[in-house]
Amino acid sequence: MEKWYLMTIVVLIGLTVRWTVSLNSYSGAGKPPMFGDYEAQRHWQEITFNLPVKQWYFNSSDNNLQYWGLDYPPLTAYHSLLCAYVAKFINPDWIALHTSRGYESQAHKLFMRTTVLIADLLIYIPAVVLYCCCLKEISTKKKIANALCILLYPGLILIDYGHFQNIYNSVSLGFALWGVLGVSCDCDLLGSLAFCLAINYKQMELYHALPFFCFLLGKCFKKGLKGKGFVLLVKLACIVVASFVLCWLPFFTEREQTLQVLRRLFPVDRGLFEDKVANIWCSFNVFLKIKDILPRHIQLIMSFCFTFLSLLPACIKLILQPSSKGFKFTLVSCALSFFLFSFQVHEKSILLVSLPVCLVLSEIPFMSTWFLLVSTFSMLPLLLKDELLMPSVVTTMAFFIACVTSFSIFEKTSEEELQLKSFSIAVRKYLPCFTFLSRIIQYLFLISVITMVLLTMMTVTLDPPQKLPDLFSVLVCFVSCLNFLFFLVYFNIIIMWDSKSGRNQKKIS
Repeated sequence: MEKWYLMTIVVLIGLTVRWTVSLNSYSGAGKPPMFGDYEAQRHWQEITFNLPVKQWYFNSSDNNLQYWGLDYPPLTAYHSLLCAYVAKFINPDWIALHTSRGYESQAHKLFMRTTVLIADLLIYIPAVVLYCCCLKEISTKKKIANALCILLYPGLILIDYGHFQNIYNSVSLGFALWGVLGVSCDCDLLGSLAFCLAINYKQMELYHALPFFCFLLGKCFKKGLKGKGFVLLVKLACIVVASFVLCWLPFFTEREQTLQVLRRLFPVDRGLFEDKVANIWCSFNVFLKIKDILPRHIQLIMSFCFTFLSLLPACIKLILQPSSKGFKFTLVSCALSFFLFSFQVHEKSILLVSLPVCLVLSEIPFMSTWFLLVSTFSMLPLLLKDELLMPSVVTTMAFFIACVTSFSIFEKTSEEELQLKSFSIAVRKYLPCFTFLSRIIQYLFLISVITMVLLTMMTVTLDPPQKLPDLFSVLVCFVSCLNFLFFLVYFNIIIMWDSKSGRNQKKIS
């Protein structure tokens, strides 16, 4: 009883922080003619409600794709349609075709913020609570503390309740988390369905789906492809096909319909990257203008190769040694590989890496807290653009204090607690003096935090040189990218040197 009483308080704290942030500004507020992502979400409600399904993804006089055209999977469009029906009931002017463009009012802002909160309450928050309650080998107190820290993660709150991205991240991440729960509870079919829903809501959920299907493939191999493994494989295939067919059914009627949706979902014409994003291509572009030197198709092939090669070792290890622990760390590694190297990544895509990092918060609290701080910092230019500096500082400090208090993160920096003991032992066979790894990581953390604080203060207080107007934004992206590359190496070391995950995992029946 006490556990649920405390967990209820934790959820209420999470909801209070979310609603407090929602009282602030949002993307594109009062900035015609395009406004911002807030308007994109409202416009999708307008389009899906007023136009036939076959016209949702096509350019027309009623649906100008240059004005926030729909470019997410069908499940997102259905969600927009559902919200539109509610909006129609409250105030038809909110979704009136053409005349509602750029609509802004306090009542409509309240409606839009409420739709995010309801999505959180129905999908994301229950998944967080259940995941934390299902954690093994930690006390009830730690489970509650874990839930508090995850629910206070500032990146997701600032984007969904402040910036108001043109997609509800809590929905796609919530579905992915339900998929992880399916794995944790050995309910593979439920997990498959959840991940398929996540992909059909946000195509970039492929970041999470790839490790999931590698894990299931490994389980099938363990069970034997001529016996139970084959039956499981067939069931999983049926779940995947059925869920995609149901979501895409209105767009399968004509070949051009399907192709047009795919073109909208994967906008190759936009180039390697657009805005300032903390990935390798945007950072490297400072020194060498890749976008101007290489043809578009070469950029695409190059990004695919780098992404594939960077995630391949972790995926192979997961197939050969499927385990719940290996699965969670591979989720982090694959999502980070996609973010750093794949084609056309947005700064907000770092949330897809942050979710699996939140899932290992209780296992490596020091490194997880560090990563989640960097992920929020990497979106600083976007948050400043939306006048969200104060909410960013307050929520980040609250999250950091919660992590320090709950997990005593500065006491969890030994090689064993950083899960680097196996790696260190292997290195010491050749370099006996290699005993300073944990100390180096502590120094790197200190340098990283000081750099982030100084860059934030410089960005807020100083004007950039006239010849370099994007100087601070570029520095934020570059520093964040260096941190993310370090974390990519770190998580892959954990995966590749974790010999226990394959041996100590209970036998898969």
